[in-house]
Amino acid sequence: MAHRRFRLFNTNTIAGRDGEFPDLDYGLSRAVRAGNMVFLQGQTGRTFEGDFVGEGDPAAQADQAMKNVKLLLEEAGARMEDICKITTYVKDHGHRRLIYPVLANHLRGVNPCSTGLVVTTLGHPLVLFEIDVFAVIDSENA
Repeated sequence: MAHRRFRLFNTNTIAGRDGEFPDLDYGLSRAVRAGNMVFLQGQTGRTFEGDFVGEGDPAAQADQAMKNVKLLLEEAGARMEDICKITTYVKDHGHRRLIYPVLANHLRGVNPCSTGLVVTTLGHPLVLFEIDVFAVIDSENA
């Protein structure tokens, strides 16, 4: 089974923007398609251009993350309806009431399995929300 990798990047080109790990040479993908399975890198309020959307606003971060999810899935040949499992991470339990309506809007009719975690920290101090997505492309659409 061939793996197709989408939106390749290296930490030394993006991490230096925040001053973290400027000398680390670590190649990553935003999405990987393995057969009919699609795995996405955790998505946050950061755009693919490196800008940050929603400082202090977990709902805005969730909206940007879901826009990223949709674009990555489409680039990999998948649809939102192909999402099977999501895992959400929030830094404050109270943010869940702000984030879940945004997710419900983006995932209307998808009905994925979902796990929600409240964590003490995420990969960047501004990040209040992150989502992991796993999708399986329906064989009729593959």
